Amino acid sequence: MSTPTSTKTSTSTSTNAQQDWRGVASDEIEGELTAETSARLAGRSRRLLADVLRPWRRALGWLMVVVVVENAARLAIPYLVKEGIDVGIPPITASDDLGPLLVIVGLVLLATITQAVARNLFLVRSGRIGQDILLSIRRRVFRHFQRLSPAFHDRYTSGRVISRQTSDVDAIYEMLETGFDGLVTAALTLVGTSVLLLVLDVKLGLVALLCGPFLAWLTNWFRKASARSYRATREKVALVIVHFVESMNGIRAVQAFRREPRNQEIFDDVNDQYRQANLVAFRLVAWFMPGIRLIGNITIGIVLLYGGYLAYHGEVTVGVLAAFLLYLRQFFEPMMEISQFYNTFQSASAALEKLSGVLEEEPDVPEPTDPVPLTGARGEVRFDHVRFEYVPGTPVLPDLDLTVPAGQTLALVGTTGAGKTTLAKLATRFYDPTGGEVSLDGTDLRRVTSEDLHRAVVMVTQENYLFSGTVADNIRFGRPDATDEQVELAARSLGAHEFISALPEGYATPVSNRGGLLSAGQRQLVAFARAFLADPAVLILDEATSSLDIPSERLVQQALQTILAGRTAIVIAHRLSTVEIADRVLVMEHGRIVEDGTPGELIEAGSGRFAGLHRAWVESLA
Repeated sequence: MSTPTSTKTSTSTSTNAQQDWRGVASDEIEGELTAETSARLAGRSRRLLADVLRPWRRALGWLMVVVVVENAARLAIPYLVKEGIDVGIPPITASDDLGPLLVIVGLVLLATITQAVARNLFLVRSGRIGQDILLSIRRRVFRHFQRLSPAFHDRYTSGRVISRQTSDVDAIYEMLETGFDGLVTAALTLVGTSVLLLVLDVKLGLVALLCGPFLAWLTNWFRKASARSYRATREKVALVIVHFVESMNGIRAVQAFRREPRNQEIFDDVNDQYRQANLVAFRLVAWFMPGIRLIGNITIGIVLLYGGYLAYHGEVTVGVLAAFLLYLRQFFEPMMEISQFYNTFQSASAALEKLSGVLEEEPDVPEPTDPVPLTGARGEVRFDHVRFEYVPGTPVLPDLDLTVPAGQTLALVGTTGAGKTTLAKLATRFYDPTGGEVSLDGTDLRRVTSEDLHRAVVMVTQENYLFSGTVADNIRFGRPDATDEQVELAARSLGAHEFISALPEGYATPVSNRGGLLSAGQRQLVAFARAFLADPAVLILDEATSSLDIPSERLVQQALQTILAGRTAIVIAHRLSTVEIADRVLVMEHGRIVEDGTPGELIEAGSGRFAGLHRAWVESLA
């Protein structure tokens, strides 16, 4: 039995996980929904599904024809059995003419072959179309995620991105692969069988169709309950993926802080939530499918009893009764298909809600409608009365006026939270200012395409992220057409050639997971070489030397002077050696510039903030 403490912990874990999940984006909605919200989500999902299927309308139309032919052949077989019994089999007193029976047997064989061929065509074509649609969806989602601004990715974790691209897309594919076929077959079978039952015998057909209201009630109940259930399963599986991905991405911190037991506790909780959500879905199916079977068997029993009575009195033939029983079996089988379709459809609907929510997200920094070409950028960066706030009403930069002339190296210093990194993010247009204007060579960045801007402005951060591939692949990341000679020249200019050459395969050495085989300093040098090869007009270094040890730092200082020569540079640093190479130093505090001058001028002033920082740096090196 759980103690009150453990119960409280579990509840807190669950609540925190759910609150974290709900707080990510407007499309992540958990629990009971209002009618208006449900209608909005359903409409959004339908629009996405229609948009996804639109390029394959003609192919899907042909598949529909194939399904109709297949079902027509299947529905013909019980009727042919009826004809075989009533017409093809002669009475004992009649002649031994088996011709009609042989014709009917031939027609049954033809219907069977037609059904098999149609099924084969459907499976081959639907499989190909399904894979094409799946490829299209994944491309679209990936392309859109790349278009979205860093602000979106700051709040939308990598685990959720993976969930959208994997489990949600797979849920849609499962519906496309099996769901539509089952639904169309079920609809054709139900309608066709109902008509044929009434054609064969009206009285017996009406008795058979008395089960309709019970089936309608049970199906409607299952539809509503399963909609809630499968939305919950999509949300819970996303929680599992998110926690797993984040734990593995941060495995070093997890192990360093002995977080494994707590992470296991959280994972067990979200995993149990997922299990419970699935159990609810399974219980619904466990009630629905046996309920359909029960109604079907009772109906068959009633029809057999009443049909036998009619046959005994000569009101219906034995063939009609046999056909009735065969059609009734076909009539209730699609109800099972419908239950399976609801399973896949509700799961896919929940996935469509998530994907449509993401795809409707607009970049916070949209592409200009009337872009200004940016050719031959000189590199003058200007902040004109720039105001910026992450949280409305809390300005990070209240009113920034700053001009960085082309070719100048500007160092930004200040305490954490002073606004240095925000300034850098605005210069690269990762964010747009709340007010004012950020311009490059006199052109508002909002009028420049992202391709032109990021060709002219490159930012190197302390994260020094390396991608899977070789060292050479990572250096030419921003310039894929660079030759091996150009890659090596960039590495030599940065002082990275020596350690790269010493690697097992030189420039062809795989960097492993995020560059795990390289030291922090080596990863930083590769990131510098990548930026040098891209040759931007403006280079922004956001604490980019913070990971370097003393030998590596000395190695990179001369290289930095080479990189920065002839281009505009904004350097955010906490190290004296990095600041000393700057032409100009800005000291920031609470989003404002409190000191501005050359390093020498600010040091000579003696009483300023930079002078104090300089004395502290010198003393730390003593």
